[in-house]
Amino acid sequence: MEPYEHTTQRRPWVVGVSGASGTPYAAAVLRGLLAAGQSVDLVVSRAARLTLLDETGIRFRDAHWQEDLRAWLARGADGKPGTFEADVSDVRHWAAGDLAAGPSSGSYPVQGMLIVPASTASVAGVALGLSKDLLQRVASVTLKERRPLIVAVRETPLSGQTLKQLVALDEAGAVVLPASPAFYAGATHIQDLVDFVAGRVLDAAGVPHRLYRRWEGELGGASASGARDAS
Repeated sequence: MEPYEHTTQRRPWVVGVSGASGTPYAAAVLRGLLAAGQSVDLVVSRAARLTLLDETGIRFRDAHWQEDLRAWLARGADGKPGTFEADVSDVRHWAAGDLAAGPSSGSYPVQGMLIVPASTASVAGVALGLSKDLLQRVASVTLKERRPLIVAVRETPLSGQTLKQLVALDEAGAVVLPASPAFYAGATHIQDLVDFVAGRVLDAAGVPHRLYRRWEGELGGASASGARDAS
């Protein structure tokens, strides 16, 4: 037997984008991961592609996914193109219907999975252990392998059945993280609210970022920070 040779192995975060409204949340999380030097495996559901087209006018095509992803990540939450720059060279895309994809197996090395945004349909599918598409399959694998799974649910109001499914995910070890922006960070723009949610997702994953101003126990800190920025 040949001696084991240590090599640096790519261990990405899998980002699953479901069909819920909130594609700017997904874009902010992806930019945050890439800015932190993290590798990403991306799964965009069929429903998410329709939402992305509706919210941004961008078509996400398997054959042109890099071009479409760059356009998506460059877009601000206010819809303005060319707001951001992101290097997507360490992103790997897997088609939602590819159940033979790498992340569909527990032996494929990943750090965990972030579902952003998570629709109630995806919540139900993961809670019930279904694998109707790659997004649900990877989430099931993530839970069975005891890896981090963060579910950024984006729906309101929540039905009793969805609440039960979210409890089931929590009991299975997932982090249920509603896409609920906060205002103590001194938001002055829609992007600030989006970045707060994205930052909380990255916090749950243990990925460093500077997407929002953290609470430091000082009342009025957001107002003071805004006054300093304006001066």
